[in-house]
Amino acid sequence: MQPTLPTKALIKSTIIALIIASIALITIILPAEHNVDPTGVGAKLGLTALANPTAKNAIKTDLKQSSDSFDVIVPAGRGVEFKFSMQQFQKMKYQWQTDGEALYFDLHGEPEGDTSGYFESYAIATLNKMEGSFTAPFSGSHGWYWKNKSNSPVTVKLTVSGEYAIIGLKK
Repeated sequence: MQPTLPTKALIKSTIIALIIASIALITIILPAEHNVDPTGVGAKLGLTALANPTAKNAIKTDLKQSSDSFDVIVPAGRGVEFKFSMQQFQKMKYQWQTDGEALYFDLHGEPEGDTSGYFESYAIATLNKMEGSFTAPFSGSHGWYWKNKSNSPVTVKLTVSGEYAIIGLKK
């Protein structure tokens, strides 16, 4: 009996498996294990932080709990941003309410060092109060943009607690 040669289907399956394994190696394993990220996908997924032991230690040891309250005045017909600097995985609890008028808002974050203008929105609505918490998905500035569509200034009372540094009003 003669040995059978590999069939075309087996060869095709082997090639497909090698391609998938190569993609996983380049986009997931190298960024997570060795902080090598040739495609940039690992950084966007937050995998490069896993390979950086100093960043992991900083996250565990530099967590300082803060608690602050602010009165933010949103002028008539204008918008303002109020931001905090947070490292990846740091947490914040928040509560804000206006002195009556509902405001359009966008709770969002901008990655540290990004110059493209990119931002990621976490919540967008028109409300006069909101309460919640979030964990920063990436290092950078995180906070609110409030837009006042009324003809009178609106005061927002913002109370926060968690792991952050205050940036304040962003102009």
